Amino acid sequence: MTIQSDEEASRLSTQPKPVGQTRRGDPLGPLRMGWRQLTSMRTALLLLFLLALASVPGGFLPQRRLNPLRVTQYIGTHQTLGPLMDRLYLFDVFSSPWFSAIYLLLFISLVGCLLPRTRLHLRAMRTKPPKVPRSVAKLPVSDRWETTQSTDEVMARAKASLRGWRLVRRDHELSAERGYLRETGNLVFHVSLVVLLIGIALGAFGGFKGTVLVVDGKGFSNTIASYDDLQPGRRFSPSSLVPFSVQLDAFEATYAPDGKALTFDAHVHWARLGGVSKAYDVRVNHPLVVGAAKTYLIGHGYAPHIVVRDSTGQVVDDRLVPCLPQTPEFLSTCVIKEPNTTGQQFGFRAFFTPTTITDAEGRVGSSFPGLKNPVLTLTAFVGDLGVDGGTPQSVYSLDTTAMKRVDTQAHALLPGQTYRLPGGASLTYVDTQQWATFQVTQDPGKIVALIAAVGMVGGLLLSLFVRRRRLWVRVGVAEGGPTTVEVGGLARTDAERFADEFAGIVTQMRTTTVRE
Repeated sequence: MTIQSDEEASRLSTQPKPVGQTRRGDPLGPLRMGWRQLTSMRTALLLLFLLALASVPGGFLPQRRLNPLRVTQYIGTHQTLGPLMDRLYLFDVFSSPWFSAIYLLLFISLVGCLLPRTRLHLRAMRTKPPKVPRSVAKLPVSDRWETTQSTDEVMARAKASLRGWRLVRRDHELSAERGYLRETGNLVFHVSLVVLLIGIALGAFGGFKGTVLVVDGKGFSNTIASYDDLQPGRRFSPSSLVPFSVQLDAFEATYAPDGKALTFDAHVHWARLGGVSKAYDVRVNHPLVVGAAKTYLIGHGYAPHIVVRDSTGQVVDDRLVPCLPQTPEFLSTCVIKEPNTTGQQFGFRAFFTPTTITDAEGRVGSSFPGLKNPVLTLTAFVGDLGVDGGTPQSVYSLDTTAMKRVDTQAHALLPGQTYRLPGGASLTYVDTQQWATFQVTQDPGKIVALIAAVGMVGGLLLSLFVRRRRLWVRVGVAEGGPTTVEVGGLARTDAERFADEFAGIVTQMRTTTVRE
């Protein structure tokens, strides 16, 4: 490429030139203009900002993929606003249509923006440094001196002083260029951003997330049927699940005197299919990793142990009832359904308080999340539970439409106490154990995302610390006179630092070519 003007010689950017207006009468003109706007770097930055802004609700509101129990609690607590927010996908932000639209537009914009820039950058890297501008003295930094050495000697000294630069000699002129890695780093950063979006998409299409609640002493297998909540990717295949099982031996939590949580530990044993069982301690940010699957600890609570007997004294139910925390002090709610008692069906709305306190009006609450004074408070109903109608019911809700309340007041039970029910049945609160919620994830795009993150960091470092600059040397020989040396240069960024570098180069050249 031949540089015809000082302006072209001074142009260091490989950014595409602005495109003019479309021609009148062009039927595809509006489409071309729209494509140019979409694939501009300004639009890409705007979409990136919108993507970050759209992610904000996912950080403040519980997300169904991460903690479906908290989402259910939130909607139940905010009965007017909660359903509206659910319709707007605020509990499924990252799989919502509006988030996906921004994501797709950003991907298209980045690809459309990077292709021409990459093409121009590759062309610029193959192009020789431009010719010396007509007026070296008009460059941001320049110098001039005279010497008795010949043109070839001056050129040789200049090349030695510019070791590491891309050099082109044209007769008695020398063009030098350095810092192409700056634009390379810029492109690597944005290409890595596109690769990161691809990695996230791979996880969304081929990934898997399953959530399961496990009480002490119980376990689960990594199979579809084991999970309480399942969110597979659109192209996920159950055959890709890593075969292993986990048993929760005990869950432990410690708290500061003010009730602030200090540690959460789920002591488990796990084993691959047909393998030897191994112990492991699952903690926050310390998941159990088995092949491509990671098992995270995402929640915990209390599970009162109850025993229900019918009028004959026969045990009809002996189980742990997980209660869902509603406050930081772990005031928890749960539902107990008993359709198997002789003659009648019973339902209970229960409050569990690990450290129980009672206010002046007799209302029960909890003052500490630790298990210091546990009480199970029951409100009993008798009638038709509706479990025989074939309609699925949530284990965390009780439909009392066809039931009537047994007592006018709730009944509080300490561990070991029994609640006598009409008809001779009874419910005994035996003791309290704990439960933990685990989330198993498989993300095939995580390696791609990791590579992209490394590329983004590397590209950012190159674009920040590498400086694009050019330097020219012109040697003039007057008939019968000394040799004149003109040196000039310019930098795209960090002019002060380049001025120091230029002064060092000129000093080195002067010491070897100075007039004797």
